[in-house]
Amino acid sequence: MKTIPYILIAVRFILAPVIIALAYLKGEESRFLILALMYFGLLTDIFDGIIARKVGVSSEKLRRLDSQTDLIFWLSLGFSAYFLNPGLIQNEWQGILLILVMEALCYMVSIWKFGKETCTHAFLSKMWGLSLLIAFTYLIGFQQTGWAFYLTVGLGFVSHIDVILIVLLLPKWQYDVPSSYHAWKIRNGKERKKTVFFN
Repeated sequence: MKTIPYILIAVRFILAPVIIALAYLKGEESRFLILALMYFGLLTDIFDGIIARKVGVSSEKLRRLDSQTDLIFWLSLGFSAYFLNPGLIQNEWQGILLILVMEALCYMVSIWKFGKETCTHAFLSKMWGLSLLIAFTYLIGFQQTGWAFYLTVGLGFVSHIDVILIVLLLPKWQYDVPSSYHAWKIRNGKERKKTVFFN
């Protein structure tokens, strides 16, 4: 049982190149298969954390591995969306660039302060992940951007600001910090409480 969280993370990692290959090689006919793999990947993301806590293997190493795998997984869906809908992606380049810049800033600020990447698993970041699921469903499955895309960009901007604030407020690096408010409490010596959402 203790290896299952690592297996689920590995499955999600393997799905990333598979998704890109399907979009690049199969094109239009792969749309709904990619969506199925996306939802399957989300399930692995939910259950790796749940199982890790149940069997007592939730650790810094596991959480960092989970975070970096998430990044690779969602980037693979971004590349796939481009292969399937280049026109739509080009039309929305400003919003996409904003999110990429904010993601890079999170890494830069964390590495500058602590010498390692962020691993907050913050609540707003989880909400952003759900909005990404909806946006990619519309984009890959139905070739639409609209409200789902703009919700993702807006929520992505806010969630990245929250992560940057968490990093700036924390006196030392740690993982699984639900919000900048919790980071402020930690900075002021309040007892840290583990808040579990759905990962």
